Amino acid sequence: MTDDHKKPIEKQLPNNQTQNTAQQPKNVATAASIIPNTSDQTNTKAPKVAEPQIKKVDIAIAGVNYPIYCPVHEQEELHSAVSYINNYALDLKRDAPSLSQESLLVLCCLSLYEKIHANQRTSEDRLQQDKQSEALLNKIMKDAQSIL
Repeated sequence: MTDDHKKPIEKQLPNNQTQNTAQQPKNVATAASIIPNTSDQTNTKAPKVAEPQIKKVDIAIAGVNYPIYCPVHEQEELHSAVSYINNYALDLKRDAPSLSQESLLVLCCLSLYEKIHANQRTSEDRLQQDKQSEALLNKIMKDAQSIL
């Protein structure tokens, strides 16, 4: 077993991705503010677009810590997702304690995908049933109106 799963995520990315993520300045000038103004209006400035604030958040899944860069306004959702995934992974680990961390996470992803896909099928089935019910109700109403 290798120790790759213990390394922070940014260390596992190619160098150019790690450097881009870690070295992004907080207040990056927009392209509109860098390009000289060639219009007749000399006193107007292009409005600056606020960059989302990114924060490094350390998460733990099945006992392994991972640093994640997350927009500040999405931290609550991230913690909720981590809690769900961690509980799911720990349940899988209880059933198969000899699985490596990588195998555990792959199995977790596949199982969660299966749940998502089943939920989508259920939603599609419900939508189809709603359409059939509506068509039947319309037919009943039309038949009832023709009798009256």
